[in-house]
Amino acid sequence: MMKQEDSRNAFGTFPTVGCTGISLTAKDGSYIQARTIEGSEMDLPGEYVIIPRGQKLQSFTPIDANGIKFMAKYGVIGLSVVRPEFIAEGLNEKGLSCGLFFFPHFGGYAKFDEKQREKTIGDLQLNQWMLSQFATVEEVIKALKLKQVHIVGLDSSSTVHWRIGDASGRQIVLEIIDATLHIHENTVGVITNSPDFQWHLTNLNNYVNLFPGNAPRQNIGKQVLFPMGGNSGFLGMPGDATPPSRFVRAAFYCATAPRLSNAMETVKQCFHILNNFDIPIGIEHPLGKTPNMPSATHWTSVIDLSNRKVYFKTAYNNTVRCIDLNEIDFEKVKYQSHPFDRDKKQPIEKILIK
Repeated sequence: MMKQEDSRNAFGTFPTVGCTGISLTAKDGSYIQARTIEGSEMDLPGEYVIIPRGQKLQSFTPIDANGIKFMAKYGVIGLSVVRPEFIAEGLNEKGLSCGLFFFPHFGGYAKFDEKQREKTIGDLQLNQWMLSQFATVEEVIKALKLKQVHIVGLDSSSTVHWRIGDASGRQIVLEIIDATLHIHENTVGVITNSPDFQWHLTNLNNYVNLFPGNAPRQNIGKQVLFPMGGNSGFLGMPGDATPPSRFVRAAFYCATAPRLSNAMETVKQCFHILNNFDIPIGIEHPLGKTPNMPSATHWTSVIDLSNRKVYFKTAYNNTVRCIDLNEIDFEKVKYQSHPFDRDKKQPIEKILIK
């Protein structure tokens, strides 16, 4: 499946990617995780990938394609970036979901050790390994603490951290800093990019004054101050696209979102919330130097861990598409991958008036 000669030039110039992740739980207990994926430098190739049970897999290493070999215990649906092996977000048939989020400047892996080759897994393939091998967050934690794999970076210019959740509603954030594994229970259900997760939680304290609704009127001398419009309780919330600002907005949007009755309503709610995190292509480049893309947000996914469904839309097609794992026979289906958009044109339906 992976050819050694393919791997040598596969990484090197991996694009800078930003991401915003949220999670919500419906009244009926359905647990939903959602995210965006951004890249402002170039159009980011994306595919949906089907991994059957029993599929033989092998990781790249920083120098070739001869890392750890493993066989899929569970069927997987993955949403990949750049290569089919690099699953950025995915779900397996047991309800485990794993996503990678870029973590520049703060992450730091152990160096590749030739003696550890047979245990080595590339950071961009860790999701592929976790999704194909484990059913719960606890199983993942146990395997990582037992050092069943040696995690290394495939691209020297970037690092990632991971969000891992299961159908029980438990969610953790995995980070590797100075070659040391850190596992955080995700108490807010939100993740973005750098700095580290604990820093983001501390930073939320800077916004303790925010609240939903409107601020009360008050007097300054004889001058009456009053809200200029709705949502003045959130006045001062950061609105830029940096990871710290996106984390704050996502945390407050999720904390104040009404709890809806079922999974389908909550899936739609996640898409609506994440619309606020679409990054226009122009804001991250000097004038006149923007790449030819419709948006820096390449795709948005919403995963229903309870009912085993993967939803996504792209910058080229805002129609929400769904892959239902319950309709796939992972014993018989073949390994396959397909581009999100074969025709990269934004379809617009014309309404005919008679």
